[in-house]
Amino acid sequence: MAAAAPPPPPTAAAVPNMDLPINHPLFTRIRLATKPDVPVIHKMIYQMAAFERLADQCSATEPSLSATLFSKDNPFESFTVFLIEVSTTPLPSSSIAHHPKFTPIHKTLNLDYPISDPEIELFKSSTMEAEVVVAGFVLFFPNYSTFLAKPGFYIEDLFVRESYRRKGLGKMMLSAVAGQAVVMGYGRVEWVVLDWNTNAIKFYEEMGADVMKEWRVCRLTGDALQAYATTSGTKDLDLI
Repeated sequence: MAAAAPPPPPTAAAVPNMDLPINHPLFTRIRLATKPDVPVIHKMIYQMAAFERLADQCSATEPSLSATLFSKDNPFESFTVFLIEVSTTPLPSSSIAHHPKFTPIHKTLNLDYPISDPEIELFKSSTMEAEVVVAGFVLFFPNYSTFLAKPGFYIEDLFVRESYRRKGLGKMMLSAVAGQAVVMGYGRVEWVVLDWNTNAIKFYEEMGADVMKEWRVCRLTGDALQAYATTSGTKDLDLI
């Protein structure tokens, strides 16, 4: 009888490829902002103004934001703010009160590399949850289309803090506004974009938005608003 063959040599342990990135989960939540969130909203508005090269035109204060954004508890019927918050640990769905008109949206992102945020202490969530940080916001309110005979939403501001850009958070907030418009039977969502912000324009076009180059924003503000409010406007009738 032939001798049994010796057992095969043990397989060498696989050597990990140190060049491959390791997934780093980032837990996100979109929720309705409330009055305690005004300090972080105020900071982000000023960061946005600086990014848009309009810091000299920004005069918002925390008291003025509190008085105008949160004087009534009627989201989607007036000025509404969604915050997107992030954490490196799971966010419990029961940690904040749900509003009858909106349930917070949770999503987990798997990033190749961890995010370094030097401003964590300045943007901690007002919910007082450990490690939860506000990463961005979107402010919108109802408008109306006579052509569609339907209301819609106009997005005044969409902003993601620098440390969290190019992770899909802006798209998530836009999707949340669009989803709310659909739920409410609204006809459209619209906003404006600066003509020099080519990255944003490309992003909006890729998501299916119509960037309407033939339209121009007209605005009366400051001294011009005050001056024109005191005239009858009759001298300009031939221009319209």
